[in-house]
Amino acid sequence: MTIHPLDPGSADPPFEQLRRQVASRAASGDLAAGTRLPTVRALAEQLGVAAGTVARAYKELEADGVLVTEGRRGTFVRSSGAATSGDARAAATTYAAEARRLGLGLDEATRLLEEAWRR
Repeated sequence: MTIHPLDPGSADPPFEQLRRQVASRAASGDLAAGTRLPTVRALAEQLGVAAGTVARAYKELEADGVLVTEGRRGTFVRSSGAATSGDARAAATTYAAEARRLGLGLDEATRLLEEAWRR
């Protein structure tokens, strides 16, 4: 299992680049369900980043339901409920409808989404 190098010149922090790469590759099937990811230390060494950077990305991916950690067995791409672009479109449609129902404008709805995204 290979993780592509991170871009040190990117405006996005390394943990976010890693989180986005793994989530995107899992959703597309490039990282198949059940794929075992490297340990935090091994991946940190491979990418040339701090172990905390990888740990944060893994933690956020677990919270998002993309990864599952099984103790000493390791961290794996979750096998069920893999998201697709159709899932994201459905979630966006639901959010847009709810925001309109609440009387929010696009700018306010976008601001709220960006705020939630950063949490």
